[in-house]
Amino acid sequence: MILIRHGQSEFNVVFSKTRQDPGIRDPKLTDEGRRQALAVAAALAGYDLAELISSPYTRALETAEIIAARLDLPIRIEPLVRELCRFQCDIGSPRSHLSARWPSLDFDRLPERWWPNLDESDEMLAGRCADFRGLMAARADWHRVAVVTHWGFIRGLTGESVTNGHHMSFDPR
Repeated sequence: MILIRHGQSEFNVVFSKTRQDPGIRDPKLTDEGRRQALAVAAALAGYDLAELISSPYTRALETAEIIAARLDLPIRIEPLVRELCRFQCDIGSPRSHLSARWPSLDFDRLPERWWPNLDESDEMLAGRCADFRGLMAARADWHRVAVVTHWGFIRGLTGESVTNGHHMSFDPR
């Protein structure tokens, strides 16, 4: 499968300079983040992908929307691949708001408040990563899936720290 870190968000711009939480809840992509998503779509154009899985955070959904439009892929929302909840940007938008903004996507599996409290533990992240890895390894078509996710989740799965708009191969088996 392909793991994709969402494009640069409003949070990332401030945090990368100050290393302080700017207090932006569920931030949107910047223009640079949209360019990064287009670059990922171009890089993945030759892959035989069948599905794009996305975290329910706005920055991931916006990234997925750009990639899916370029590659003609369906998007499935998967809360297991959300970010490690440590900053204000990790406070999500309620399901009803997401459904209104993206009416063509299915948010039915999400409760209205789907994100955890701040200070999610590394053990909780490890459990989510293990659950997702197991679900994907059980799929015969895991190699045809791309996942738009976050720094913390990718680090939890792979041990690697990646930049915005980065994509990498990952074998869940």
